[in-house]
Amino acid sequence: MSLFDDHDVPPRQGDAEHPDAPDRPLAERMRPRTLDEFVGQQSLVAPGRPLRRAIEQDRLQSIILWGPPGTGKTTLARLIATATQAHFIAFSAVLSGIKEIRAVMAEAEEARRRTGRRTILFIDEIHRFNKAQQDAFLPRVEAGDIVLIGATTENPSFEVNSALLSRSKVHVLKALGLPEISAILRRAVEDEQRGLGALQLSVDDEALTAIAKYANGDARVALNFLETAVTSAGESRRIDTALVADLAQNRALLYDKSGEEHYNLVSALHKSIRNSDPDAAVYWLARMLEAGEDPLYVARRLVRFASEDIGTADPQALAIAVAAKEAVHFLGMPEGNTALAQAAIYMAVASKSNAVYKAYLAAAEAAASEVAEPVPLHLRNAPTTLMKGLDYGKDYRYAHDEADGVARGMECLPPAQAGRRFYDPTERGMEARIKQRLAEIRKTPS
Repeated sequence: MSLFDDHDVPPRQGDAEHPDAPDRPLAERMRPRTLDEFVGQQSLVAPGRPLRRAIEQDRLQSIILWGPPGTGKTTLARLIATATQAHFIAFSAVLSGIKEIRAVMAEAEEARRRTGRRTILFIDEIHRFNKAQQDAFLPRVEAGDIVLIGATTENPSFEVNSALLSRSKVHVLKALGLPEISAILRRAVEDEQRGLGALQLSVDDEALTAIAKYANGDARVALNFLETAVTSAGESRRIDTALVADLAQNRALLYDKSGEEHYNLVSALHKSIRNSDPDAAVYWLARMLEAGEDPLYVARRLVRFASEDIGTADPQALAIAVAAKEAVHFLGMPEGNTALAQAAIYMAVASKSNAVYKAYLAAAEAAASEVAEPVPLHLRNAPTTLMKGLDYGKDYRYAHDEADGVARGMECLPPAQAGRRFYDPTERGMEARIKQRLAEIRKTPS
């Protein structure tokens, strides 16, 4: 048998051969068969859009489909398979090895040479292949032997080989909205051939909306939930909000602690606190914790925030962040969640300053890129007679012996950095007082 299977995506192991077979999952039976049935992603597949035109005209070039689960990446690939005159082959990066891919590409090269026909190669979860493995696609993509369709839930900027990415058009698929998920569910309830219409279910619109909320933009999750609800309804064949609420008690939030969503939520938490929005801060904190994020990771981010974005404008913030970390360590979860919430809310309403952060960056840049001058002699300790004879400690003035605790005129930076200002406090919070104090310290001695 040839490696090529034109216009078809091989069924998964265990699936019935016919797409409408009743023993196939509802989500598989309801998968759109035409672009007109496709729900969502209208910026990509609405009539007249470039991607749709390319599919309909069979002029597709290599693309990367990037989006959350259940948004239509595999469905789009299947629709392309039915529309193209090219050979179409589908692989899963989870189930297939690079050896199989290389065999397919060799046959694609031969087919292009003999017949002039291209091969469209669909790689689901392409991010599962490492960058070196992805390199194997490049020669055949560049030669025009294959058109690559890669599907991924991860940011292609980080997970797809840059050379391959530069030769592909990235299309971003967004999580489906409540009206779109509800429409998909209603179609499944009413469709007598592929869906559940023959069961004559009684389903409230409110129940469908509740399922759509549970699905978090994932059509597959929504349809799987609906199928479970039908089983739970039994002979009553009634699905209402009470049944949905009962089934949804153990809802798993959309969150991948190692993926992009992890960093998106961390960023949202950090920027909400920075913008002095306690409501947004506690919301994003709850999103992370309720999804199972490591509370000590959150605590570390809050400690970092306290010094990076508050600093000396409110020095108490760092103490509170560290105390929250200790509370979480002592109490564990879920009891430690309020300690983190207290710290997040405190820092959201605290005076903000990045003066400490900027001071360190400037000092680090100077330390790394400029001449590393020796420590001035007057700042060096002189524990031995030899060192004293070399003028170590000469002309050092003990600050506590000065009238206001400052040895004015004694430079503590090396000569090339003398007079340089790394720390520039703001007028906010405690830093307003610090700024005033520094102005007094820096006065030219009388």
